[in-house]
Amino acid sequence: MKNSVKALELKANTIRQEIIAMLVEAGSGHSAGPLGMADVFTALFYEVVQYDPKHPDWPERDRVVLSNGHIAPVLYATMAEVGYFPKSELKTLRKFGTRLQGHPERICLPGVENTSGPLGIGLPQAAGMALGFKMNDAKQRVYCLTGDGELNEGIIWEAALFASAKKLNNLTVIVDRNNIQIDGFTEDVMPLEPLAMKWQAFGWHVLEIDGHNIAEIVGACEHAQAIFERPTVIIAHTIPGKGVDYMENEPIWHGIPPGLKDVAGDPPQAEQAKVALKELRTLRGKIRSEHE
Repeated sequence: MKNSVKALELKANTIRQEIIAMLVEAGSGHSAGPLGMADVFTALFYEVVQYDPKHPDWPERDRVVLSNGHIAPVLYATMAEVGYFPKSELKTLRKFGTRLQGHPERICLPGVENTSGPLGIGLPQAAGMALGFKMNDAKQRVYCLTGDGELNEGIIWEAALFASAKKLNNLTVIVDRNNIQIDGFTEDVMPLEPLAMKWQAFGWHVLEIDGHNIAEIVGACEHAQAIFERPTVIIAHTIPGKGVDYMENEPIWHGIPPGLKDVAGDPPQAEQAKVALKELRTLRGKIRSEHE
């Protein structure tokens, strides 16, 4: 690895703090998913994906397709960290005229590979990109990120069949298996298990990992590069709201930012952002002061 695991974990923690700050400034947006996927995005952009932030249209770049566009804050925070645009722009999230829309728009921000919104459309787009690369005998790889609740969409499984039929071994899907969606827990809304067996039945190579173990995330992506006869799906088990105790595993925080309203059992509305940032800055008390 180019960076130490410890350095990457600290980078992911910085990204989580930026996510909270962005959401508070915007006064709207999703909290749990972006926080839960900070480790995955850190691993992708610092260790796995080939790109050049100074030349976002570099033809040889890999493609990162965000299908569950509502977790855009983690994409934006990561892109700012690696140099696509100034970090000060993060405070424009969801504001009139911003390049940082609530769901990413490809034509607004260089480096964003797809426009999202309706769930399920990212995987078909990613499969099309991967097929194009194979037809041109190109080496680029396509990474598609999806939510688990998003797997309720039928178009996901149509695209999964297509990718398997075309043997798109240059396509890697990473499923954020955090077990929540906007209406509650996934297994209460529309059960997904046995999820790994479903992907296997559709002809995919399946890996399951701890989505907060950066070495595992990088290792799984490298494993996928060694599979030649089929696409790979990485089921990344994550904790929604990771790093903020009162948000973790609570479906209520799927679609609201800190500071929007009082939530029973959680810090008061006016204190939510402060509590979240303190937990992240001090790594939940592992360091004695926010300034150490």
